[in-house]
Amino acid sequence: MTEAVTRLEAADISAIMKALPHRYPFLLVDRVINIRGAEYGVGIKNVTANEPQFLGHFPETPVFPGVLMIEGMAQTAGVLCVLSGEVGRPPYTVYFTTIDKAKFRKPVIPGDTIEYHMTKMSRRRNMWWFRGEAKVDGQIVAEAEVSAVMAGS
Repeated sequence: MTEAVTRLEAADISAIMKALPHRYPFLLVDRVINIRGAEYGVGIKNVTANEPQFLGHFPETPVFPGVLMIEGMAQTAGVLCVLSGEVGRPPYTVYFTTIDKAKFRKPVIPGDTIEYHMTKMSRRRNMWWFRGEAKVDGQIVAEAEVSAVMAGS
């Protein structure tokens, strides 16, 4: 008899909210798909016109702030870390520690769907490093390397 292996390949909003402490309006990932443990995953963010950042950035021509795309990358990486099972049992809090090599290529507007493609670069104990590419319709709109520390609660 062979033992079935359960593998998490996607996380809905409920699983994300169990993994991260963030809540509206600062929860910036709606779903995570194509999960391969802590090695890789794609966070999905549906950008809508009724989000609070568009009241001031910029009301006449709304543009999704680049810093929020970087935060969305970090949140996606945090979900991968927590749900991978490599950190032991929750509760853990993920603290964003660095942003490197950030580049913003194209504006993102309401109606766009951002995909945060996150790839683990390395891990040392409770420190994790990821490379991220934010894409809309297959085109890179932002990229960065981010790191985080996992701390027990």
